[in-house]
Amino acid sequence: MTTATSDTAAKLRERIRHAISSQQQPTVTVLSSLLAVQDALHYIPDEAIEEVADHSKTSINEVWSVASFYTNFRFTPPGKVTLDVCWGPSCHLLGAQQILKAVQGELGVEEEATSKDGSVTLRYSTCLGACANAPVIAVDHHMKGRVTVESAAKLAASLRKAGSD
Repeated sequence: MTTATSDTAAKLRERIRHAISSQQQPTVTVLSSLLAVQDALHYIPDEAIEEVADHSKTSINEVWSVASFYTNFRFTPPGKVTLDVCWGPSCHLLGAQQILKAVQGELGVEEEATSKDGSVTLRYSTCLGACANAPVIAVDHHMKGRVTVESAAKLAASLRKAGSD
């Protein structure tokens, strides 16, 4: 391992330890620790599983069983921007499937994924909690309502262009 690689790994572990140790609630659990890491890093790297196990005085297998149970945890780094497309009932009725296809086309993906250039991560959401503004998408948790196929595709293209600059 090169010095640069070991420095990067050490900094990652330090960020993970800080996220775990900075929790404010009185009871710190495996789940709360994983959530703290995901909030800090936007994904759960392998090192986090190890650090949570060490902090919780439990096994890596027990931590992994919690992490892998919840579908909202990511195990790979996300793109520079995350684009959530709601496909819940209200959004579905108002064209979410066509919006998804248009966004996928602009990002060059066929499912939930990160564009090849690493600029945008597309996620599907069963509900973004803004049904009155359906169909809804969110860019890094900032909602945009009453989107159309055209406006969603244009937004995805602009996010990809901005993220690859």
